[in-house]
Amino acid sequence: MTARTDLSIGVLCLDTAFTKIPGHIRNPATFDFPVVYQVVQGATPRRVVTEADPTLLEPFIDAARKLEAEGVAAITAACGFLVLFQQQLADAVRIPLYSSSLIQLPLVHRMLAADREVGLLVADRHALTCRHLAAIGGESVPICVAGMSEHPEFREVILEGRRNNLDANRLGREVLSEVQQLATHHPDMGALIIECTDLVPYGHAIQQQLGLPVFDIVTLTEMLHRTLSTPPFPSRR
Repeated sequence: MTARTDLSIGVLCLDTAFTKIPGHIRNPATFDFPVVYQVVQGATPRRVVTEADPTLLEPFIDAARKLEAEGVAAITAACGFLVLFQQQLADAVRIPLYSSSLIQLPLVHRMLAADREVGLLVADRHALTCRHLAAIGGESVPICVAGMSEHPEFREVILEGRRNNLDANRLGREVLSEVQQLATHHPDMGALIIECTDLVPYGHAIQQQLGLPVFDIVTLTEMLHRTLSTPPFPSRR
């Protein structure tokens, strides 16, 4: 007996047009169950990540309610910095809503020895504030943070939207370089959470490079879907 594959997950999406490669939450091929996308017009990476624009809350609430009305079983989002709105978004619907992979931070911390740090790979480390961590009860967790905003492929295509033709190989090299620097400077890192949904396609390569558990929005979505579609175990003979 297998898990149900007819239950769908809704995804709140930023207003972006660059190529979404396999492994990205906005590429339907990433999952073996249905996903329903709802783009919030005007919600650019700059407004969500850099500016943390509070006027975007209502449009995201409206989008979440629309997804709920369409019958999705749960809702997530395609930008980890929406964690700032986690409680307001969850309060707006009657189905599970998890706005960010960062919601796993307290859980991952509890899995590790007290002297181990949790690594965070984020779009822009300068934009990550105590408010984002407090939104999911992670303000006291020992973390080390790597950001991608200084890397040209990530900055030009994803943060600034100057072009839509993503060079996936170039971005991959940027990601692995940044992760290696983080690991070198923080040898006590015990696990890594990928905040930025655009970096999840490189999760396998990151895990192979670090040899550590790697958590992201796709692994979280797969787990959440399983909680809603758990199959019975075979009868013992």
